[in-house]
This record gives sequence, C-alpha cells and structure tokens, in this order.
Amino acid sequence: MNATIAILTLMAGIGVFLIACTMLSSNLESVCSVKLRNLFAKASDKKLVGVGVGAAATAAIQSSGATTVLVIGFVNAGIMSLTLAAAVIYGANIGTTITAQIVAWGMVDGGSLSFTAIFAALAGIGAFIAAYAKKDRSRKIGGIIAGFGLLFVGLNMMSDAMAGFAEMDSVKSFLASIHSLILLVIIGALLTAIVQSSSVVTSIVITMLFASLIDLEQGIYLIMGSNIGSCVVAIMAGFSSGTNAKRTALIHLLFNVIGVTIFVIAGYIMSFATGGSLTYASIFSGAFPTPEIQLAMFHTIFNIITVIIMLPLTAKLIKVVMRIIPDKEVPPEKADAPRMFYVDDHMLKTPAIAVGEVKNEILNMGQIAMGNFNRSCDMVLNKDLSDKEDFARVEKQINFTNKQLTRFLAKLTKCDLSSKDLAYVTTAFRTINDIERIGDYAENIVGYAEKLSSSGGSFSDDARSEVEEARTYINNLYDKAIDAYTKCDRDIMKEAHAIEQEIDNITTLMAEKHIARLNEGVCTAEVGAEYLALASDMERIADHIYNVAKSVKDVDKPKV
Repeated sequence: MNATIAILTLMAGIGVFLIACTMLSSNLESVCSVKLRNLFAKASDKKLVGVGVGAAATAAIQSSGATTVLVIGFVNAGIMSLTLAAAVIYGANIGTTITAQIVAWGMVDGGSLSFTAIFAALAGIGAFIAAYAKKDRSRKIGGIIAGFGLLFVGLNMMSDAMAGFAEMDSVKSFLASIHSLILLVIIGALLTAIVQSSSVVTSIVITMLFASLIDLEQGIYLIMGSNIGSCVVAIMAGFSSGTNAKRTALIHLLFNVIGVTIFVIAGYIMSFATGGSLTYASIFSGAFPTPEIQLAMFHTIFNIITVIIMLPLTAKLIKVVMRIIPDKEVPPEKADAPRMFYVDDHMLKTPAIAVGEVKNEILNMGQIAMGNFNRSCDMVLNKDLSDKEDFARVEKQINFTNKQLTRFLAKLTKCDLSSKDLAYVTTAFRTINDIERIGDYAENIVGYAEKLSSSGGSFSDDARSEVEEARTYINNLYDKAIDAYTKCDRDIMKEAHAIEQEIDNITTLMAEKHIARLNEGVCTAEVGAEYLALASDMERIADHIYNVAKSVKDVDKPKV
C-alpha cells in the first residue's frame, strides 16, 4: 500500500467512524430519552451524584462533547450550579473512555475471525432492521446496531491504513524519533482540536499501536493530549454565551490540563528515580494482556484518578475560574431584562434533553402568566394600580418567552426526535400560544382597572364576590390542567374539563346577575360594561387553560 492509498483509506476510516459516532449518539439518545431526562432530573448539588450522572449520560450518548455542551446550556440558563456542572464534566471524562474500551476489546483476536470483523457485520444487520422495521423505536434500535457495526468498519479501515504506514520506513523513522513526551501531548491535543472528537483520535492512536507504528508510552502521552484537545468544543460553546457558561468551559479545560500536568510530572519523576525502568508503559503492560487494552485501561484509570484528585478541590477550582472570569457589572436598565429560564440553543446538541427543558420552560411561563392574571384581578377588585409596573415587566417576560420559545421549537423540529417527542413539540407551539393569550387577557383586565380608577366607579359587593368565585375556579382549573399536562394524564384532563364547564356556567350567571342589578339600579351602565368584558375575558382565559390540558390527547402517556 503506497502513501496516497494509505492516506485516503485513513480519511475514509475517520469519516465512517465519525458517522458511526453520530448514528450511535442520536439513536441512543432517542431510545433513552426518557431515562436521560430522568437522569439529569436526579442531578443535585451532591458532587458524587453529578459525576455519576455525567459518566452515565456520556456512556449512553457516546459523546462527552455533547454532554459538556448540554451542561454549558444548563449553566447558561441558570438551572445548574457551577459546582454541579464541574462534577458532571468530571463524570463525562470518565464516560467517554468507554469508546476506547470498545475499540480495544474489539481488536482482540478471536481465532480465525477477529472480533472487529464480527462486530463490523452488525452494520449490515442494523441497517436491515432500520430500513424495514415498522415501529420508530425498532428503527432507532436498528440505527444503534448499525452505528455500532460501523464503528468497527471505520476501525478496520484505519487499521488497514496504519498497516500501510507501518510498511513505510520513513513513517516509522519519523514516529520513532519523537521522544519528547511534551511534544506527544501537544500533538494529541492538536489532532483532537482539529478533528473535534477525542473518540476518533483515541481510536487512531489504538490502531497505530496495533500496527506497531508507536509504542505504548507514546500512545499514553498522545491520549493525554487528546483529553486537552477535547475541550475545544466546550470552549467554542461556552465563550459564545454568558459569564457562567464561559466559566464552565474554563473548568473543563483546567480540569484536563491539571490532570495531564500531574500525570506528566509523575511520569518524569518515576522515570528519573528508577533510571527509566519504571514508566506508565511498564506498569500497564504487566497488568493487562494486549497493548491496545493496556492503552484503553490507562485512558480510563487516568480519568478516574484525575476525578479523585480534583473532586475535593472543586470549590477552589471554581474560585480560581471566577477570578479569571469575574462577574460583569450589569447596567440597571438590563437588570430586569427578559430571559429564558430553562432553554438554551446549546441544548439542541441533545434534542431529547431539550424536549424536557421545553416542558419546564412552558410550565414556568404558565406560572408567571397566572401570576399576572391574579395580579390583574387584585388591581380591578381593589382599584390599586401600585403593581402596574411589575405587571408590565412580567408581561414583557411572557411575550419574550413566547417569541424565543417558538424560535427554539422551530429549530428543535429539525433535530432527530423520537415520534413521541416530535408529537409533544408539535403541541407545544399551540400550548405556548395559549399561555401567551392568558397574559393578553390579564392585560385587558388591568385596562378595566385603569378605567374604573379614572372614573371613580367600582363593582358592587355581589359583583366582587362573583369575580372572586370565578377567579378561584380559574386557579383550580390551572392547577388541574398543569397536573394533566405534566403527567400526560387523560383522566385528569377530564377533571379539568368539568371545572372549565363550571366556569362557563359561572361567567354566564355573572352576565345574567349583572343585568338584574342594572335593572335594579345597583350598578351603572359604565361600570357594567367593564364587568361584562371582565366576565368574558375570564371565560376565555379558562378556555386557553383547558387547551393546555387538552394537548395531552396528542401525546402518548409516558411509560413509568
């Protein structure tokens, strides 16, 4: 094999390997979407829990970059602390080593047929399932099997390329001449920064070792460098976002740099103290069977030990990062600026998690919209406009959320979603519109309060009691609707419908009783006009709230 063919084969292998990683990541995420969402929901400020969540999530979706970018999104949205973010990133570094383990153990000779060839055959089996399966979940499982098989197709092509390079004396002489451990770390970091996948670089290094192009000690330092290079994706995501997102990206970088520095220094000390007889290569070659497995095990143990060292130092690391990237002074006019509470564009890297955060954003939007509804009722009943400024600020937030969440959903629909998640996202467009309308009708009610205040008019005691009764029912309806929406429960939706019907009856009676009071001269026509409009708006608010509950009909009830 000449140099040109070897290079082309290597590029083809890298391409197949990257496609396989993408297939595995997207399909695993879709199949495990509910479990992934539950996994992140269980995350707390307990650092060990965060490490476990990061390791499990990364092992599940086969991408530490995706996990880190997701964490940056959570931090940027203000729903994850820096302490928890650091712990999850630590865990992601452990979880990402599973790819190297799969590759190394897959290269073990299984007799006349290598495991690589056996696993590569899964590409065809998985593709057949994905092409002919009728159920969406079955197609996703087929995609997982095909992706797993393609990993080894790409690996086999890279191995063939490395075997070609191994026949070239010039290549062997060049690689053999690289004795500087620091240079090897730099090369590993640069390669990973260019490819933007530590899994690919790790796999290339393992195939180079398999082809005897490099020795184990060289492979170990290249792998350490790849850990630093893997931070590029996080840095690109973090430094295009807010202050805490930048800090999270820097935590990721410092964690890996510190870990590599400790191991490089320890390696020099061991070698110097023993006259070169004790090295990482000598330690691992005596503990595990083949060079490929030895390298994969080093990769895993290196990250575990780094986590053990850094976990107790997390608070100090965060202090350092906060000094490097201090808080910016926020101008007074921007202090109360509208923002998203749960959703961030970085979450589009992990669509299944993004769907869960969309629901959280919608629930938050509903809560603040109902807060404004109750605030407007207080204004119209008490003719007290002291909360008008707060009302306007919240209404601005509702409109901002409506616009930004609609934009986010439009992007999310273009992602690879399970049929269930796609059904939910489709209904979410209508749901956020219904919640935004609640805010609009509350704004109308504030207008009635202003007119009553300027005219000096007021509702009668009976009218006030009727408004309070309708308000109580509407709040009860909202609680029931949100319960149905959160649990995707049709039985609770029916209970919400019964309350909504009762509100229809109440608002109809409000109009009838108003006419009776008008005939009796208890209230004036001017005040009565505001009262009738208020009753109509309350009935419409109830309709929109019930629409939120009714959206569960379009989404299957989640499996427990």
